[in-house]
Amino acid sequence: MSQQPPRAFPKGEIKVLLLESIHATAHELFATEGFQVESVPGALSEDELCARVGKFDLIGIRSKTRLTARVLEAGKNLLGVGAFCIGTNQIDLETANRLGIPVFNSPFSNTRSVAELVISEIVALSRHLGDRSREIHEGKWRKTAAGSFEVRGKTVGIIGYGHIGSQVGVLAENMGMRVVSYDIRTTLPMGNNRAVGSLDELFDEADFVTLHVPETPETRMMIGKAELAAMKKGACLLNLSRGSVVDIAALADALKAKHIGGAAIDVYPEEPEGNTDDFKTPLQGLPNVILTPHIGGSTLEAQANIGREVGTSLIRLTNAGATTGAVNFPQIELPPKRETHRVLNVHKNVPGVLSDINKIVSEKSANIMGQVLSTDPNIGYLIMDLDKEVAGDVNTAIAALPASIKTRILY
Repeated sequence: MSQQPPRAFPKGEIKVLLLESIHATAHELFATEGFQVESVPGALSEDELCARVGKFDLIGIRSKTRLTARVLEAGKNLLGVGAFCIGTNQIDLETANRLGIPVFNSPFSNTRSVAELVISEIVALSRHLGDRSREIHEGKWRKTAAGSFEVRGKTVGIIGYGHIGSQVGVLAENMGMRVVSYDIRTTLPMGNNRAVGSLDELFDEADFVTLHVPETPETRMMIGKAELAAMKKGACLLNLSRGSVVDIAALADALKAKHIGGAAIDVYPEEPEGNTDDFKTPLQGLPNVILTPHIGGSTLEAQANIGREVGTSLIRLTNAGATTGAVNFPQIELPPKRETHRVLNVHKNVPGVLSDINKIVSEKSANIMGQVLSTDPNIGYLIMDLDKEVAGDVNTAIAALPASIKTRILY
């Protein structure tokens, strides 16, 4: 990989590309810093991104934009990437790491919004509200209590007891529900929530099964024909996690056979890149099925919080080199020192690099005022505060090392 010349930016020269209508809170943060912001309301194709990304220092996306290896390699000036959402599976994290590009996401900001939607859908499924509402819209009056139940006393089974799953458990318990959870990690249940040792145990107990897992090879199609058959007859399934987790065709069959009593689905194996009028799924038209277009975290509060959280991470990276919260990068930060310049260096994690850097510092008679280094199996990331008089020369020499990937200086 060819080296870019080391650069120290005035803030007014930092260029930010924000896609998919990222909330105004992020725009406001970047504008306050004096950054140049260009925004696009929707996603861009790989070719469009490759043609445009090279002039930007930061890029912010949501779930529809794909940052492939080709796109990242075209981003010759990229300092960092912000995923203004929870998931990062739309980004080639390994390539970003190799190129010295930290990626930040927002694992907490929409937790409450998703959890509230889960609870509302549990109530709606228990009362067949989707069907009753549709019937009234069609002019049909079908007043009936058949198949309708209170949720109090029922059991919700949570698969994936992380930030969202645990919030669902707390809210469900406050409504008088019993809560059981299953996670591949050891978790500390909140309140009277109870962890179980297997999916089968959870299926045996749960009247509602709700999924809150990431997209991984292990979770792909984790709910298929066998798992649906193992659920209690009449139980309902909710998926507001990832579209790859549920076999949609098998779920449609289980609903038609009336083994599964209802479903609420917010995510799908394939989703449009923008709003459309021709979306298709085998679940359409089935009774007691709530279908929503990936809106679990789509509240004004959640989007505002995400804009602040990820925007702040990108600003701290740009202004101070901080990588705390990055999902693919050594996480370090160093409080700024007065009367110093800061050298930031990403390098291949190979033997001898630190010795070479220390040799440069010694040869330039530089005084190190602060330093922190962290590594992962592929790269090392160094923050070093030096005397102003020699920091520029040190930066240039470090950037020229064969192992250096990305080096810049902050004045």
